[in-house]
Amino acid sequence: MSKHAAGIDPVVEAAAPLEVAALAAAAATAAATTAAAATAAAATAAATTAAATTAAVAGPALRSHEELKALAEAGTAELGWDAPARDVIAWVARNFELPAVAVACSMADAVLPALVADQLPGVDVLFLETGYHFPETYATRNEVAANLRVNVVDVLPENTVEQQDRLLGKDLFARDPAQCCALRKVAPLRRTLAGYELWFTGVRRDEAPTRTNTPLVTWDDANGLVKVNPVAAWSFEQLVQYSDDNLLPVNPLLAQGYPSIGCQPCTRKVAPGDDPRAGRWAGTDKTECGLHV
Repeated sequence: MSKHAAGIDPVVEAAAPLEVAALAAAAATAAATTAAAATAAAATAAATTAAATTAAVAGPALRSHEELKALAEAGTAELGWDAPARDVIAWVARNFELPAVAVACSMADAVLPALVADQLPGVDVLFLETGYHFPETYATRNEVAANLRVNVVDVLPENTVEQQDRLLGKDLFARDPAQCCALRKVAPLRRTLAGYELWFTGVRRDEAPTRTNTPLVTWDDANGLVKVNPVAAWSFEQLVQYSDDNLLPVNPLLAQGYPSIGCQPCTRKVAPGDDPRAGRWAGTDKTECGLHV
């Protein structure tokens, strides 16, 4: 007769110590495998999300140089030599998208950022933060950032002024202004422009003999993108009038004898009737910082 039939509780025999250890090890291994799989899945999901976020922020991939060169040629053919600034910007808005467009601004005035933001609100405005600007220029930069529909981006050189002084000696601008501009303007801007398809500049034909042939649209071979100069045909008086009429931020130095404003150590007042850029690197044969040549 079985123990169940006899009403006797069966005795469950204890498992051997080795069997318990084996069971425990198997359970632990299974738990670890499950946890690892969950961690891997979470990591994959996080990576996918991060990649999607990065792609969303970065926007679509930049077009090839060949495509951009063709667009520059088409723009030149369509706009000619003296199309109105708004028409030039409208052409850009039809053929390019943010965030692949940037505006370079010295913060002498805010005319160009304002014109572009009317049709491309939220555009990046690149400010070359050389470390040598007038206080008035920094104040204008802050006004532009606060009051216009733009995103001001400070473009920084690899070294601060103090670091450059230690590496190359104090006041490089006085000994070799070309090298100083190359290190603090040209190279930083070139690195930054690598992330764009097109940049706007405020270069005008009346500024200097070196700028009299400035086109509205061109291919910038040095930086590898399209370059657009919407106010190339404007005079200094037109620029000031537009700024006044639209109550735009303006660098007060413009009204104090500085029609062209650069870094403080290399910018002087200009006598009435002189070349507007005569105050830049005065006393040297330097006429351009290298950004537009």
